Amino acid sequence: MKKQYKLLLIAALLCLVATLVLLILGHGQQTGPTVVLFFLLLALGFRGSKKLKGFSFTILVFAAVSVSMYYPSYFTSIGEFQLKSLIVPLLQLIMFGMGTAMSIKDFAGVVKMPKGVLVGLVCQFTIMPVLGFTIASLFGFPAEIAAGIVLVGSSPSGLASNVMAYLAKANLALSVTLTAVSTVLAPLMTPLLMKTFAGQFVPIDFWGMMLSIVKIVILPIILGLLFNYFFHGKAKWLDRAMPIVSMAGIALIIAIITAAGRDSLLTIGLFLILAAIIHNIAGYFLGYWSCRVLKMKEQDCRTIALEVGMQNGGLASGIALEMGKVATIGLAPAVFGPWMNISGSSLATWWRDKDPDTETTDSDKEQNDPN
Repeated sequence: MKKQYKLLLIAALLCLVATLVLLILGHGQQTGPTVVLFFLLLALGFRGSKKLKGFSFTILVFAAVSVSMYYPSYFTSIGEFQLKSLIVPLLQLIMFGMGTAMSIKDFAGVVKMPKGVLVGLVCQFTIMPVLGFTIASLFGFPAEIAAGIVLVGSSPSGLASNVMAYLAKANLALSVTLTAVSTVLAPLMTPLLMKTFAGQFVPIDFWGMMLSIVKIVILPIILGLLFNYFFHGKAKWLDRAMPIVSMAGIALIIAIITAAGRDSLLTIGLFLILAAIIHNIAGYFLGYWSCRVLKMKEQDCRTIALEVGMQNGGLASGIALEMGKVATIGLAPAVFGPWMNISGSSLATWWRDKDPDTETTDSDKEQNDPN
């Protein structure tokens, strides 16, 4: 690691120490600058390490969350303009970028890998919504917070799962196909699952939610697909810009939602974080072992585990806004998103060092060993 990155990490450590000292002295309200600087410096410092570089964006999101928690007024409005009105346009821009990175060929995996796609979709739209409803009920969250947890579970997977599948040496083609197909099915499946499970917490407008998802996801993706078809290879600047725009958009969306729901987070924040961790990890576990029980290839097991555990939190946030409940229903997606990136990156890194062919061979030996 280069010297400048080491200095950034040392500076981050000093900010952390300063934060702890202020807390011990009873000056918790003055820790805002040191907390924000800690995350910013840590994110920049991690850029100098190949192993830690993948976590830098997630840490930047924590910096954005910290700013919005300490200084919520900056993320609620500018004059009479309400910043939450930016959420849907930002999501549409992100979905357009997703469309430009896709092609009709991504849907061909339905024919080439029918078993993997079928199992993946069934796991996607059963495991996570049932887990979400169960966790929300057991924790006894307020109705709208509980509905937000179910909403996370009822959403399709996002592009982050494709990146993690690549890092984990999983079946990238299957991952891309599952993301594409689950996203296309979202206008039907997400409102249906919300009506079934979250309807016990809050009223659900099935048709209204369906139209919202079409507006937020399907139309921008179609435009992106068309753009890719007609201008493929002619707008390389867009290919370079969209990932940066998407990451910045996601960070801003999370910051806006965090600021809007700050009071609720201060009350139930730790329990909501715990619920998000359990929901996410259980999704990985059940997704992976469902495939192992069906004797699928190790690569496919890893892929479906990541697709099940990693949800499209951005879409869930947009739906919450369309429902007029971004400060309550939108909190679970805002909490789930950053944690999902940490857990997904960690799991992918762990799998990356384990050859999938060796894992499959060892598993077969264990199943065939009579002793």
